[in-house]
Amino acid sequence: MRVNADFSERVLVHTSELEWQASPMKGVERRMLDRIGGEVARATSIVRYAPGSAFSEHTHHGGEEFIVLEGTFQDEHGDYPAGTYVRNPPTTHHIPRSDDGCTIFVKLWQFDPGDRDQFDLDLSALDLEQAGDGLSASVLHDDERETVAFEKLAPGASRSLGDAGGAEVLLLDGALSGEGIGMAKHDWLRLPKGDRIDLVAGPEGASLWIKTGHLDHVREPESA
Repeated sequence: MRVNADFSERVLVHTSELEWQASPMKGVERRMLDRIGGEVARATSIVRYAPGSAFSEHTHHGGEEFIVLEGTFQDEHGDYPAGTYVRNPPTTHHIPRSDDGCTIFVKLWQFDPGDRDQFDLDLSALDLEQAGDGLSASVLHDDERETVAFEKLAPGASRSLGDAGGAEVLLLDGALSGEGIGMAKHDWLRLPKGDRIDLVAGPEGASLWIKTGHLDHVREPESA
């Protein structure tokens, strides 16, 4: 399966316009943003758990990172409410579920194989640093392959996005516009390597999850 698999193209997905697709587990549905592979895939998705739904125990051979967008995600390690960012590197395993239902943004098979840094962060509790006029930010993860950050833009503040190794943005809240595009809550933008775009926050500002540098390392899972 290939979804938005040409990484030389700019892609903007208005996620609310996508149909939910069934996963192999009853009660778990997904909106595919990009994907290379079958059920074992390098994938970026929005996944919705119905109340009481769960996945069977599995190991993340290629790593997993996710943001809880709505509700509370759970596994045997704890409860992760909306606004939590989680990194589960290669070799980690769990039994994911949601007693009351939840929606997450999740990326699979996109880690350095040697990464073992497992953690979770409450994005609402981060100490943000001023990073420009109307821009505050906190780095969530940084290594030789990629940088992941959480940013907040004040109303009307501008942000130039892009990187030599590609960039990816999930709009967590607010609105962004510029260069003929508009982004609403939970919309997703992927910029190919070297591409740039200038965006301006709407009247309520904007909160962003941003990853840069990682498109130098796109690969298909070996077992896909």
